[in-house]
Amino acid sequence: MSTTTSTTTNDENKRPSFWGAIIGIGFLCFMMFAQIFLLGEDWVTHISLIFAIVVCAIIALYSGFSWQDVQKGILYGCEIAMLPMLILMMVGVLVASWIASGTIPSLIYYGLQLINPSYFLVTAVIVCAVASLVTGSSWTTAATFGVAFIGIGSGLGISPAMTAGAVISGAIFGDKISPVSDSTNLAAGVAEANLFDHIRSMFYTTGPALIITIILFFFIGMRFDGEGADISRTAELLAGIRENYSVGLLAFLPPLVVVVLAYRRINALAVMVIGSLLGAGLAVATQGVGLGSMMNYMNYGYVSETGVEAVDSLLSRGGLQGMMWTISLGFIGLSLGGLLEKTRMLEVLLEKMGKLVSNSRGLIVTHVVSSLATNLFSASQYIAIIIPGRMFVPAYRKLKILPSVCSRTCEDSATVTSPLVPWGLGGAYYMGVLGVSAWDYMGWTFLAIITPVIAILYGLFNICIWREGERNDVNTYNQPYTESLPQAELAK
Repeated sequence: MSTTTSTTTNDENKRPSFWGAIIGIGFLCFMMFAQIFLLGEDWVTHISLIFAIVVCAIIALYSGFSWQDVQKGILYGCEIAMLPMLILMMVGVLVASWIASGTIPSLIYYGLQLINPSYFLVTAVIVCAVASLVTGSSWTTAATFGVAFIGIGSGLGISPAMTAGAVISGAIFGDKISPVSDSTNLAAGVAEANLFDHIRSMFYTTGPALIITIILFFFIGMRFDGEGADISRTAELLAGIRENYSVGLLAFLPPLVVVVLAYRRINALAVMVIGSLLGAGLAVATQGVGLGSMMNYMNYGYVSETGVEAVDSLLSRGGLQGMMWTISLGFIGLSLGGLLEKTRMLEVLLEKMGKLVSNSRGLIVTHVVSSLATNLFSASQYIAIIIPGRMFVPAYRKLKILPSVCSRTCEDSATVTSPLVPWGLGGAYYMGVLGVSAWDYMGWTFLAIITPVIAILYGLFNICIWREGERNDVNTYNQPYTESLPQAELAK
């Protein structure tokens, strides 16, 4: 018995020094900087992360952890990545089947005719926000409406990076305030807030951020008045799609089914499988695609062979194998995140930041910065919600700040910035689905940039930082918390 107690105590006392944690995180930052600015390679993130894992493992071993501890941390990260990466595999299959079925070609065909170029970016934000709000899933929105908007934008002569920024801005807004979103429920549970108190609180930060985002995209979109678009290329796209695909209302059946299933909270992996099979069946039945060819497309990606370069370059994509670059990045990124969490490097750094929370200004700013840093180094918005959130709850309680402020800050910093981390789950997913590098679209993802800034400004100027008795919230820290902490699905 004494041996067991001693072992447990020793295990709990294992932790790297502050400078050890700084060296590990600093090396990761250096590798990312060198990769982009010194080597000029923005697609070799995998190798940079592997080097960072090696350095962090050495620091952990030097700090008293065993190789088994290091390996457990890496495998823990892989376990977190498993379900999202399985979903990502099926997204590749879904995209290929929806191109072959005429679904994506039909969305592009009608979108090019109906959407005014001047309002295209604003339309992308609003449509994706509504779709994500209804389904509670930014990932489903990106894989369906997002892919179509990328195609439409290309036909209108609008940069894919700009379109991706609009799509992601809308998608994460709807996801962030949807009562059926896993991240929304998780943040409320972590902060001990009532779900609808949490959503109501988020409107004060995310609402202004969305309005500013729409205004920015409105003025940017005015550059695309139709004259700036390549009309001949648009006409070529329309003719190429019309002559080679059976476009019509029936092609909209797969995305309609996916939206309904997602809204009904059917498992995300099951939704992707059903959507893929429905698209494949439609391709065989209406597009004349053979079963063998369809299976080949779903594995290796659809290859458009219309002879029209604009159509072929736009519609040759998807497939299970086409997602492997992104999937491997997700596993490596989460391996590093799991290692940093289980060897307590993140904990050591956050404890240093925790000394800055003696007042509301320092608390909000520290919480935002901590979540941003955790998102950056753990590659997971879920870890970025849970670890800083639970760490700072006592500080919110001590200052009598409502739980809905804490939960809102979790999302203002962790959820919205996830797509901006190229090696994180969100960044890897959007890069894989939309085919645009995170390094390219991050400057256009206005909502993800503006929301944390608003949260910090609110903290600095004590705006909407409600204390107990100042707002009629259901839950306060003086009341027992009755709602159970939801199980994160670890996937959008």
